Amino acid sequence: GSRVSFFRDSGINNPSALDQLELNRENSFDKDGISAIEIIITIDAYSKKTIAFSVGAGRNREEALDLAYKYSNIYNCKNEYVNVKKYWENLISKVQVQTPMESTNILLNGWLIYQTLSSRIFAKTGFYQSGGAYGFRDQLQDSMLAKYVDSEITKNQIINSAKHQFIEGDVEHWWHEETGRGIRSRITDDRLWLVYVTCDYIEFTSDYQILNEEISYKEAEVLKENEEERYDLYQNSKFKESLYFHCIRAIEVSLNFGKHGIPKIGTGDWNDSFSSLGAKGVGESVWLGFFTYEVLKKFIPICRYMNDETRIKKYEEVMNNLKRVLNTECWDGRWFRRAFSDSGDILRKSTK
Repeated sequence: GSRVSFFRDSGINNPSALDQLELNRENSFDKDGISAIEIIITIDAYSKKTIAFSVGAGRNREEALDLAYKYSNIYNCKNEYVNVKKYWENLISKVQVQTPMESTNILLNGWLIYQTLSSRIFAKTGFYQSGGAYGFRDQLQDSMLAKYVDSEITKNQIINSAKHQFIEGDVEHWWHEETGRGIRSRITDDRLWLVYVTCDYIEFTSDYQILNEEISYKEAEVLKENEEERYDLYQNSKFKESLYFHCIRAIEVSLNFGKHGIPKIGTGDWNDSFSSLGAKGVGESVWLGFFTYEVLKKFIPICRYMNDETRIKKYEEVMNNLKRVLNTECWDGRWFRRAFSDSGDILRKSTK
């Protein structure tokens, strides 16, 4: 209903709607929105009643009705409440940190991991980004924290993300699981996060078997020359490869260097606000140069585990070249430059 209609001239302690026989069911939009439910209850003297409101969703009407019926029983509600509390207590209590600052302890000993999982991983929402979509880079980054309490969450996110990689090596920047639709873009850092988080997961768990997971790709027509992004329903390819080769495809498509010898930025390099710097295919990212170097540094031991000597040699050579140009072409004597635009402009740290 409507917030204005509900409160009128009163505040939250005594809304005007409480003086009405029933709510007026007035609709609203945007900031005027409110959820207000009115029920009539008769309570005998010296007695009490417990009321439970259930809000939920089901895969279909039958499942939704079953859930509604289950939680119309107040004892089921109470039991579920206890179970939910136990679930979170068991999960977030696995890491405990003691510092001199109590506020820091509260954040580290449960609150941050709870927010990361409940909001970012499960609900796929954030403070300023509540679209309900999986972000390829975003939820991979979020899942890195989860390994400390349940590494299966991290593993599942890696595998799920790999399913949204195109055969060409690039990925969907974000997608909705419910519709299967997502956006293919020229943002350049996304795909490398698959490699980075996979390496981080293996380093933490020693679970090298994840590299053998056979995972499909998305397939579609590649973006046209002047097409920066495309929102569509992309089909799953019948062709599958191991996660190891998914990582290799992500790396290979990222080894696209400009005239300064560092990676081309495309329409974003983790900083999405740089979307116009390299949209014409010329601009380069210093940050992405450092990130690519770090990704290769982490992935070479994986190649060594897989006895992939050819790629070890290739990636070591790329690292050496990156190290050289990052410290020459990208260093101005005081600061590292940030990026080079399509037009040749240099983004640098302000010295004012």
